[in-house]
Amino acid sequence: MARISPEQMRSLLKVYFIAGSTNCLQEPRLVLEEAIRGGISLFQYREKGSNCLEGMEKLVLGKELQRICNDNGIPFIVNDDIEMALELDADGVHIGQEDEDASEVRDKIGDKILGVSVHSHTEAEKAKLAGADYFGVGTIFPTATKKDTRAVQGTALLEQLKDFGIPMVGIGGINVDNAAVVMNAGADGVSVITAISHADDVKEAAARLRDIMY
Repeated sequence: MARISPEQMRSLLKVYFIAGSTNCLQEPRLVLEEAIRGGISLFQYREKGSNCLEGMEKLVLGKELQRICNDNGIPFIVNDDIEMALELDADGVHIGQEDEDASEVRDKIGDKILGVSVHSHTEAEKAKLAGADYFGVGTIFPTATKKDTRAVQGTALLEQLKDFGIPMVGIGGINVDNAAVVMNAGADGVSVITAISHADDVKEAAARLRDIMY
């Protein structure tokens, strides 16, 4: 499989849904199916937090969510767990600054999609050299979903990195009320968790974000 082009990556980042069992108020499979119907363009399986699944249970849910993505033509990304991503033959992985070195991950996954969270110009430079296909830039707005996030920094870094040539998705506290601000700052898309997974109507929430992006 050839490396994804920047143009393809930018298209996929438009509405990037991230979720695992701990984020969903309803059954995760149903949430993902409804989010896809609403128009998400990319999905990341992120199984973290208190009471998260581990071992075989984590793998089984990953397989089921991957099947839903495959059936609907949505690329399936795994957060952090490189071994599981390879076992599932996922479409890619997303790593943070506290995870394995990006260049080592690139060596392991070959041409699969590699996303890297960046919080500074220096981290972005390093990720670009390591072969990142996209940056996750944040934390942009306050969020209660991730307990280990860096300081909130608004859209300043997005604006600094928009001439870098690497596709970018905004991360942190993004919803329908502020998504346009993120896009106007230079992001190619927005990544969301609870804006979709905690919505009363998951399909409608995804569709509203899609309408803003397009």
